[in-house]
Amino acid sequence: MSHAPTDPHAHAAPAHGSAGADLRATDLGATDLEATNFDSGRRPPVDHGTLDALAEARHGDPFAVLGPRADPDGGMRIVTIQPDALSVAVVAADDGHELGRLDRLHAAGIFGGTVPQTASAGGAAGGYRLRLTTAAQSVLDVEDPYRFGALLGDLDLHLIHEGRHLDLAEALGAHVTTIDGVDGARFAVWAPNARRVSVIGDFNGWDGRRLPMRLRHAAGVWELFVPGVTAGRLYKYEILDANGQIQLKADPMAQATEMPPGTASIVPDPTPFTWTDDGWMARRGEAQAATAPISVYELHAASWYRAADGSHPDWDGLADRLIPYLSTLGFTHVELLPVMEHPFGGSWGYQPLGLFAPTARFGRPRGFARFVDRCHGAGIGVILDWVPAHFPSDPHGLARFDGTALYEHADEREGRHRDWNTLIYNFGRREVSGFLIASALYWLERYHIDGIRVDAVASMLYRDYSRDAGEWVPNIHGGRENLEAVAFLRQMNQAIGARVPGAITIAEESTAWPGVTAPMDEDPNGTSLGFSYKWNMGWMHDSLEYMAQDPIHRRFHHGSLTFSLVYAWSERYVLPLSHDEVVHGKGSLYGRMPGDDWQKRANLRAYFAFMWTHPGRKLIFAGGELGNPREWNHDASTPWDLLDNPGHRGIQRVVADLNRLYTREPALHRADDQPSSFLWLVGDDAANSVIAYIRRTGEDDPEPDILVVANLTPVPRHDYRIGVPTAGLWHEILNTDATDYGGSGMGNGGQVMALEEPSHGRPASLSLTLPPLATLLLRHGPGIGRGPLPSHTDDSPVQER
Repeated sequence: MSHAPTDPHAHAAPAHGSAGADLRATDLGATDLEATNFDSGRRPPVDHGTLDALAEARHGDPFAVLGPRADPDGGMRIVTIQPDALSVAVVAADDGHELGRLDRLHAAGIFGGTVPQTASAGGAAGGYRLRLTTAAQSVLDVEDPYRFGALLGDLDLHLIHEGRHLDLAEALGAHVTTIDGVDGARFAVWAPNARRVSVIGDFNGWDGRRLPMRLRHAAGVWELFVPGVTAGRLYKYEILDANGQIQLKADPMAQATEMPPGTASIVPDPTPFTWTDDGWMARRGEAQAATAPISVYELHAASWYRAADGSHPDWDGLADRLIPYLSTLGFTHVELLPVMEHPFGGSWGYQPLGLFAPTARFGRPRGFARFVDRCHGAGIGVILDWVPAHFPSDPHGLARFDGTALYEHADEREGRHRDWNTLIYNFGRREVSGFLIASALYWLERYHIDGIRVDAVASMLYRDYSRDAGEWVPNIHGGRENLEAVAFLRQMNQAIGARVPGAITIAEESTAWPGVTAPMDEDPNGTSLGFSYKWNMGWMHDSLEYMAQDPIHRRFHHGSLTFSLVYAWSERYVLPLSHDEVVHGKGSLYGRMPGDDWQKRANLRAYFAFMWTHPGRKLIFAGGELGNPREWNHDASTPWDLLDNPGHRGIQRVVADLNRLYTREPALHRADDQPSSFLWLVGDDAANSVIAYIRRTGEDDPEPDILVVANLTPVPRHDYRIGVPTAGLWHEILNTDATDYGGSGMGNGGQVMALEEPSHGRPASLSLTLPPLATLLLRHGPGIGRGPLPSHTDDSPVQER
């Protein structure tokens, strides 16, 4: 994971209210004020202090003042804020006849008075409208938001408070709805320490005086139904925070956002998406099981393909190009760097603030749903990078949301990542952990996402992560483990397992934490995390370090290539060659390979074959399959012009053929997590930098074994004898030195006979020609029903143009 500092933007919106103003509840029953002569000279229904608090947007309980209520003298008393109105009348909802006029109680546009409580008015909270006459002498009938009752039920509030509302996006945020026959949108936001919260947007002039919200004390949630608001409208929350300061905040639960650098939330379209992926969803669990082949193509959606003018496609355009490409290359999954809304594109999505909203950079949310649906239609699973480890401190976001450390820790020893200058979620606060779990479920359920890859898990698990002594706070036992983060991750995986069967979770975890992928119900100590898979960062680091060595020196680093087989079955692993390995001065995969261009390509082809035959699922970052000689640049396109070079086309073809073999040969995937699936034949020939091993489904399984032999020097080796468990014919099914791939064409004529001549402690052996800087794959037996891989010609390259 790599991050860049955030580049904050704020939506231009007026702020109202008096910073530091006292927000003491006003005694609305006070009647000892002298009568004030307003429009009619009648006694005002609200005292001066309350009127000033409303006018200055610092009243914390607007429903105690605004809207209708029974008047002690009979009739219905109504108070409303209408800054643009010259006059306000109350009219019956059914036939529009006037029930009475309201007095101007305050110069800021607060009107109030008593009208007859007639049957047509519908009682104290009944069906009436407000008829406004504006300065332009236009007349407009509007609904009164303050005549509607509470929105969230007691169970919703209880679950929100307990951090157990797994459908949180249905309770909080903005939702188009109809209440008592009136169309509008309801808004709800968690801000327990705020003094006042208002909905502001393009429907009320971004004016915090107009729509202050109701506080539901049981959960610290503010809510309001706003009649007339439709899908697509921009909004934010104006918050008078615990310190008396005005904050303009985007909705943490927004399901749609405006295009950055704009920071407003958007009222989402409630129209259900019509999915066509029933077939995929039905077989997804089998396709993502530990016995299935999983080959992942990781990409950054904004830079995978760019037109000549530098623009990138929307979700539909990306699907048009990407899906055929992935299908042709044989990848089973695509993994997207975070698509959750984020203010700074240079963070690649790893500093998100909209954990429920697909970024607007690629179009509306429905476009993202179509992208996923189309991937599923092609049999391609979709994995999203998801970031619960930290968030940026942009002023419109989660930081000090209600004036307090609400989502983050107050103590910077717990609450700030120095590496990325971001804030750390307070996993011990149940509302916060509930918010994050609800986000994970939202993507899996709402968008049919097949898995989430959880970013920076190591930074979550340890309180001293990237901190020196004295710069971190121990846990309750005095240790370095973040017990609250452990509990959160376990709860998250439990919830996903229960609600989204067949979905997978993947941990980017770089330490030796025990049981990252162990079942939680088999762990009495509570340290296992229950992930489906874990990135094997040790394999990645060691194998790349080995491949970067000049071949003449590799004999001294042989253990770097073989050590991963000591622990290969301690977890269920993914082998990652991710974006993190091609940025920040690390160079590209191709660039790390030693030698001239021919040798670089040969090294990379041999390395990919080693990776695809090593236990563990596969992941490469876009461009790696082309042999991109340049480090990844998020502002530029994948260099598709490399495919004009036959040598780079050959690297791509190797990847495509490896994917085909990996998928069709059970020995390469079915028993990946079982030690019996791997058998060392030659693991100690450091002098020649040769390794050889068998991949199999099981000793008693009839599926044929796959023999893998790699010669990682530029020296061809003839008559290299290797002991094998079974005599008979072995078919050479892939040779990374084949001319189709840009190699020299040296090999074994397609097949080799193993004789009953013991070697390397095995009952049979075969003699091979090992091409330079190449990996061979041979299948034992006739391989019925599995012909050779299709040959390639220069006029039909696998490519994206």
